[in-house]
Amino acid sequence: MPGSPGNAAVVGSGPNGLAAAITLAQAGVPVVVYEAESIPGGGVRTLELTLPGFRHDFGSAVYPMGVGSPFFRKLPLAAHGLDWIHSPAALAHPLDDGTAVLLMRDLDEQCRLLEQDGAAWRRIVEPLSRGWWALADDILQPLSPLPRHPLLLARMGACGALPASVLARRSFKGERARAIFAGLAAHSFLGLDQSFSSSFALVMAATAHAVGWPIPRSGAQAITDALIAHLQSLGGVVRTSTPVERIEDLGAVGVTMCDTTPRQLLRLAGERLHSVDRHRFEGFRPGPGIFKVDYALSEPIPWRAKDCALAATVHIGGDMTEIAASEYAVTHGETAAHPFMIVVQPSLFDPSRAPLGRHTAWAYCHVPNGSTEDMLPRMQAQMERFAPGFRECVLARRVFPPADLEYMDRNFEGGDISGGAVDGLQLFLRPGWRFYATSDPSLFLCSSSTPPGGGVHGMCGYNAARMALRRLQK
Repeated sequence: MPGSPGNAAVVGSGPNGLAAAITLAQAGVPVVVYEAESIPGGGVRTLELTLPGFRHDFGSAVYPMGVGSPFFRKLPLAAHGLDWIHSPAALAHPLDDGTAVLLMRDLDEQCRLLEQDGAAWRRIVEPLSRGWWALADDILQPLSPLPRHPLLLARMGACGALPASVLARRSFKGERARAIFAGLAAHSFLGLDQSFSSSFALVMAATAHAVGWPIPRSGAQAITDALIAHLQSLGGVVRTSTPVERIEDLGAVGVTMCDTTPRQLLRLAGERLHSVDRHRFEGFRPGPGIFKVDYALSEPIPWRAKDCALAATVHIGGDMTEIAASEYAVTHGETAAHPFMIVVQPSLFDPSRAPLGRHTAWAYCHVPNGSTEDMLPRMQAQMERFAPGFRECVLARRVFPPADLEYMDRNFEGGDISGGAVDGLQLFLRPGWRFYATSDPSLFLCSSSTPPGGGVHGMCGYNAARMALRRLQK
């Protein structure tokens, strides 16, 4: 793997690695991306995981942060084949009474649907959704004492710092609004009784109204392929089936960007890192994991609440009390009896995902990091609760406990898809006060273990590459 001091190397071809590579290539730096797997993309891949012709998104599947990313927004990804599909509703949340709460892109319609809680929803969410691009400038960057939009950020912080259960009970009178808010907050992998869990719900709601929750036509791989095509148009190179075991294997390069977890970086860099770095990387805490199931289906999921057919994303978890109990169990090292689940049904809106008349879906629930508990029976019971007859629709399934997810993507350590826990200081200082830099001036971390954290937005890679460019220009 020859190199030169004027070159850059990127380890890992996830969206953050590709974003870092594109940022460097835009500045005229020759860059090579090294990917261990034969198919690039990390958690943003589409594979035939069950039966021939059934295309499943291995990791992420719905992309509010992708379409809402300030960095991706500036790239000509549509020219490279990326086409976003918006389902009529961003989200459906079925309840035990046979109805579903919908999250609509149109804020006025959303407030109408929430009836008595519509005014409260507008008061909390509207400033953030209308100011999304300004808000994104601040929250998708490292924590700064001088934010670009301090009043908007302060408004976000005033509500976002609260536990989701507290904000929901204070703001909403009805269980329907509380339930949908709790499901949005559960994307944080925090307990709903933990500080800042509300901030995740607010971001998810704001993006729904500002940019939507789209899926990419043909699957997640379309995002990766578009990023790679743009990188190649800038002269960048992607080498698949090329694992990097040590940084020294890359030869002499000006900067190396690692789209890896801190623990992987330790293995790659070893003694090149100062003991302070080694200590903070060893102490970086992983987040909870997920237990994921991909389904090949003979027909659409038979939801009892028919409105669930309007949304690519469905939250399974009942009311706020049940969701809170599920997330509390996980954050205390246990598995939930009635797990909160995120279900995605892309083939309802993108027929390219399955053979004619057939469908795909995936579902996951949260589990403690590295859990070996078989969650399939509990997940199937949850599905039958809200979609009676679901079992009869299943042609095949592929089960991914945390260990299997990590085998497929080294960044998913213990099933953690968030790049590390987001409680305490790790929410703001990821993986420490240096953010992307290390004690080796040529070595940078650019994964979701750095600010702003998880989500397919490329901002970790973009921010890290900008820091690396400043080092190169000195």
